[in-house]
Amino acid sequence: MHAMEATPAENTIPLRMEGFSTLTDALDYAARGRTGFNFYNGRGKLSSVLPYAVLREEAMALARRLLTLEAARGARVALVADTHPDFVRFFFACQYAGLTPVPLPAQIQLNGREAYVGQLARLLSICQAEFAMGTDDFLPFLAESVAGSTVRFFGSPEAFDALPASDAPLSPSRPEELAYLQYTSGSTRFPRGVMITQQAVLNNLFIILNNGLEIRPGDRAVSWLPYFHDMGLVGLLLAPMASQVTVDFLNTRDFAMRPRLWLKLMSENRATISFSPPFGYDLAARRVREDDVAGYDLRSWRVAGVGAELIRTASLAAFADRLAPSGFDSRAFLPCYGMAECSLAVCFGALEAGVLQDHVDADRLAANQEAAASPHRREEDTCRTNTFVNCGPPLPGYEIEIRDASGRVLPERRCGVLHVRGASVMSGYFGDLKATREVLSPDGWLNTGDLAYRVGTDVFITGRAKDLIIVNGRNIWPQDIEYLVESQPEIRTGDASAFSCRSPQGEEQAVVMVQCRESDPDRRRELTERLRRGIREELGIDCTIALVPRNTLIRTTSGKPSRHGTRKVYLERIAVQPPSACDDLAAGGQRRAV
Repeated sequence: MHAMEATPAENTIPLRMEGFSTLTDALDYAARGRTGFNFYNGRGKLSSVLPYAVLREEAMALARRLLTLEAARGARVALVADTHPDFVRFFFACQYAGLTPVPLPAQIQLNGREAYVGQLARLLSICQAEFAMGTDDFLPFLAESVAGSTVRFFGSPEAFDALPASDAPLSPSRPEELAYLQYTSGSTRFPRGVMITQQAVLNNLFIILNNGLEIRPGDRAVSWLPYFHDMGLVGLLLAPMASQVTVDFLNTRDFAMRPRLWLKLMSENRATISFSPPFGYDLAARRVREDDVAGYDLRSWRVAGVGAELIRTASLAAFADRLAPSGFDSRAFLPCYGMAECSLAVCFGALEAGVLQDHVDADRLAANQEAAASPHRREEDTCRTNTFVNCGPPLPGYEIEIRDASGRVLPERRCGVLHVRGASVMSGYFGDLKATREVLSPDGWLNTGDLAYRVGTDVFITGRAKDLIIVNGRNIWPQDIEYLVESQPEIRTGDASAFSCRSPQGEEQAVVMVQCRESDPDRRRELTERLRRGIREELGIDCTIALVPRNTLIRTTSGKPSRHGTRKVYLERIAVQPPSACDDLAAGGQRRAV
């Protein structure tokens, strides 16, 4: 019996990134070569291989079975997006059958069965799915969630494979038709189904591959990102396929438990490309062992993409320092900016430039939204500084404008809301015309909801407009409060979430919820006072400190902090309690995805 072999990085066909009008066009070409997808288990061992040639063959066979369900063209097919070959097969079967796949979260929080079933039910309702598929691990939850929905056939991959095959010719999705619905992460509101056409995603894939990554023959990617998030689906599944690049996949749950597996795969397979939000680099740096570092070879890693959340440089610096003996080069860091509403990417930093930072006068930024350049803070400096990461210029074909609250376009170094226009922008939110009109103008300008400023053509993201804390007319960035809190030795990165709410007197007040592992009452009081004093001295505001148990802060399905969700928990469970009640908050208050 032959041992299973992963698909190689080197291909037998010329590298091609342009001229594809649909995802099936791209897969038809990729299938001529020998590259493809490889899946690894929680021990880092190869568990399944799916060459593009086999994927095309199996997707077309499944598409013929989907046709026997007699669905209208473009009907939604909900797919629980586990990192599994069956998800990939079903996603592309929908492309060949002219149906619209809708990736659903494959993430169940501790003690969260009821919440997860409810989440699936709401998402099925939003997209009006007619069919739904879940692998064995998720099928029981899916079975509960379809009750009372529009779903008329659901089951395991085997249930769909048992359907008879239609004799009708396949009619793949056309360029103007939807390629998929992508749910937003829900960091500030409930997720909405973003409609992305074939034209939009193919345009985005080309500019990512050609201009952002400059894909080369022999490139190889590794990914642990979930398929239900735009960076995981578009960036690390569709983009590699559209450039015939081999990808080695690790399940997101396995990465969270053993982040060293990510580095192990990068080393063993001499991979050149991988992406992660900042928290992924932070987690890997904290978990990697000294003897692992000595055994890794990361010299091939030329693109270490960073995005999906506001970029903090401390975690990246720690990762680079930790892995330098393995040959990791910090110049591989590639900051980028994008969102599901733009298919994926809007801006890319420069290759081989690493993380470029801009230091601005924090007081002038808070007072009048002016991002005035400031020297990097030294002990003798009297002015406070904010540091933001250069996400690079917009990719070709995008127009960008930074606008103030009245819609006026702002000049360089003035902070406002980023608006973008281009061929990769969504058609709208599925079934939600009101929400679409709120963010997408008739002439194609998308209000991203992100605060930013421009220096030349380069874009610097400063945060979410809805997260901004305004106290006494001053703009306070929540991440500034969180950074101060997480600088304390008792607090880990990611254990603070800052937001604003109304005080009993009706005034806007800043609040920070802090996951605290300290149980001694005296030490908790000392920490609370130290945090309050530090925030007052550094930012000039009073801030309410709420120490809460682990797993209280809310994160989105993609792992980003949801200040909106955490604020809701605070208002419902903490603000109504006397101060001492925070100490008694039930440790069973588990982290939920919103």
